[in-house]
Amino acid sequence: MPGPTLPGPIMSDPAMPRRQLVWDMDGTLLDSSVAVPAAFVAAVRRLGGPPVTSEQVVASYPIGPAEALLPHLLGRELAIGESEAYYEELAGVCVRPYGGVAEVLSALRGCGHRIAVFTGASYRAAAMLLTGAGIDPDVLVGGDEVRHPKPAGDGLLLAARRLGISASTIAYIGDAPNDMGAARAAGSLSAAAAWGHQYDAAVASDITLAAPADALALLSGAA
Repeated sequence: MPGPTLPGPIMSDPAMPRRQLVWDMDGTLLDSSVAVPAAFVAAVRRLGGPPVTSEQVVASYPIGPAEALLPHLLGRELAIGESEAYYEELAGVCVRPYGGVAEVLSALRGCGHRIAVFTGASYRAAAMLLTGAGIDPDVLVGGDEVRHPKPAGDGLLLAARRLGISASTIAYIGDAPNDMGAARAAGSLSAAAAWGHQYDAAVASDITLAAPADALALLSGAA
């Protein structure tokens, strides 16, 4: 099957500030809607917690990374080293990029654009999943590196600092309502990834992207 059709050479108006794309991970770059919740379910079971479903896990994502989410699911604090149960489960999963993502990231690298990711997952979990999927970001911000989780803008502000740019020049691409909230809080452009498993058409965003390739049009800063 042929891959997605990408635009021609990426052009921008030199007089117009160029946007920096920052990507959410789960549900935006990676199709992790089954494997990641299943890893949490298995970890909670190993740690003697109550039965939980994948749907409960996904609904609890706004709580934060594994070190915050596991105590919520278990109904108790974690003992030292217990979070390893989740990472051990995660190490055994195979998560792939959504169709078109690899081609878009390659096109971005080809024009010298840095690949930046801000995720609510921990830095460690994100690095594991992205590496397994063949994605090597130039900048990665994990949910455990910021004080306030999405929809706060802390993660995008940290990404902006690491990139050496203003958050106002960022277009944040994510599928979940909290991603749109984080973009607004940071003063960034919010771009809804309509292919993601948490996308909700009723949630306001500055722009909606039907497919990953549509993100290339954001580079000019015109949107």
